[in-house]
Amino acid sequence: MPTGTTKEEYRKACLCAAYLAGCAVGGRNPAPEMTPEIGSLTESGLLFRAAERHMITSAVAAALASAGIKDAAFAEAEAKAIRKNVLLDSARAEIFARFEAEGIAHMPLKGSVLQLDYPSYGMRQMADNDVLIDAGRAADVRRIMESLGYSTEQFDASAHDIYHKDPVYNFEMHRELVSETAGPVITGYYAGVWSRLRLREGTACEYRFTDEDFYVYITAHAYKHFSHSGTGLRSLLDTYVFLKKHPGLDEGYIAAELEKLGIADFEMTARRLALDLFGEDGPFATAVAGSAGTDGTSGAVSGLPPEENDMLEYVIDSGTYGTLAHGVGNEVAKRGKLGFFIRKAFLPYRSMCSLYPVLKKAPVLLPFCWIARWVRALVKKPGKVSLIFRSAMSAGKKED
Repeated sequence: MPTGTTKEEYRKACLCAAYLAGCAVGGRNPAPEMTPEIGSLTESGLLFRAAERHMITSAVAAALASAGIKDAAFAEAEAKAIRKNVLLDSARAEIFARFEAEGIAHMPLKGSVLQLDYPSYGMRQMADNDVLIDAGRAADVRRIMESLGYSTEQFDASAHDIYHKDPVYNFEMHRELVSETAGPVITGYYAGVWSRLRLREGTACEYRFTDEDFYVYITAHAYKHFSHSGTGLRSLLDTYVFLKKHPGLDEGYIAAELEKLGIADFEMTARRLALDLFGEDGPFATAVAGSAGTDGTSGAVSGLPPEENDMLEYVIDSGTYGTLAHGVGNEVAKRGKLGFFIRKAFLPYRSMCSLYPVLKKAPVLLPFCWIARWVRALVKKPGKVSLIFRSAMSAGKKED
């Protein structure tokens, strides 16, 4: 939540951002009676901060323009989003051409696929590009990326390798579709993912999910973030846009796969919330119209079922990439406070390798690297260490 803002003010700005994003992706102009309230939140800068934190500024900017509301910050953010998408799309095409030439199986993931379902270019913002690759060809991928001018930021230290090139080119090459942090059920489900994929027409080694499997995947990915440190409004907007763009999905197949993953209840609540939040009669619209509002004590949005209200509150508080406090609280709930502190202090070998590559050649140094990590954290990030400790100790306690 932005500094100097009350929880209720921030919630209102987030609901306004959601309403405007829903207008943008739904091809609707904001209702005239909303203009004064939207204008006030825009002028205060709170709407921009809320939209930026949830990474939906480009969609909100499009709706503001359709309402005749001009704002320099939103206009600049929209222009940057379009420029970044152009650069990333061009870079991805260049990389994929090399993969095709060398016969490396690959598949674009997440935002680079979802952006195609949004009504205008750049409306779905991206921080980086995620690509699934044949793990056996990771070394060849590294050679190709470095030959194209990318620096290797991380290699063979986790489920994905990271490459960067200025000004905005960030690529994560996934050896595995999901990491072990997703939990054993989801990790096991996607262990043999290549058998689920279909070759993209006109290519030799570029793959795609079916629409149903893609929806299951983005839901599982959203759940992973939601159950760890949280996820924001963009995730729900993706769900809304995808469902509206693909009305003929095999719902029976999707339901069966979600049950296998153990996330059917999560998906049901997230789907309903997305449809309620971004639809024409969303909570911000009804609140301004006077037919609904929020309870000033609990913050619950009138007209939404309790489970949707709970999810909305958590999502609003999370932002696009979640919060440290949410992550700590969720881990404490799973492991208990003692288990959390042990896990935090003694990271697994593979995780430590990403921090101290020397461990790959000398695993015996693991205890010394643990100590080095503790010292470094206390010296360089005492504030973060303190926040983690306080969040863990207060986890489970209800606010007064």
